[in-house]
Amino acid sequence: MEKTNKKYLEEIIRVDHAGERGAIKIYEGQLLALKTFKQDEYLKRKIEEMKEHEKEHYEYFNGEIQKRNIKPTKLLPLWDILGVTLGFGTAMLGEKAAMLCTASVEEVIDDHYKNQTYKLGDDEKELKEKIMKFRQDELDHKDIAYEHGATKKGLFGVLDKVIKTSSRIAITISEKI
Repeated sequence: MEKTNKKYLEEIIRVDHAGERGAIKIYEGQLLALKTFKQDEYLKRKIEEMKEHEKEHYEYFNGEIQKRNIKPTKLLPLWDILGVTLGFGTAMLGEKAAMLCTASVEEVIDDHYKNQTYKLGDDEKELKEKIMKFRQDELDHKDIAYEHGATKKGLFGVLDKVIKTSSRIAITISEKI
């Protein structure tokens, strides 16, 4: 029976906790823009639905943080501010940018979650199953984003690269700090 390395386990839970909270903050920023400036009821409903999935994911990892006595990343307050800012900014740029934000983040998370499942041993079956379920939710969000206008054409390609690079940097830092 393969056991999960304790260090990897702590990193996985810490970064997933931070990432799911970050996703909530991105959606909160988008909703703030949509409620105050953009007035797009349809897009607002879509984002609220996806935010509910992220809340479920966050609550699971928050419980794991507490149950296993793992310290969350020290950078949560910074990630909160950056998440709300990213969400607000992309929503202000319009539906294509808001949906690209979701698609770009979810593409990074897809690889991230898939790689985590390889690091988890037989002793972490429940955690592995949750990560696999959450990964599928994230893939569904990505599909929704492309169905609702996400594009990488023109300058959106630059935005995609910025969001993906930022997400990967946040992941790397949150695993360690």
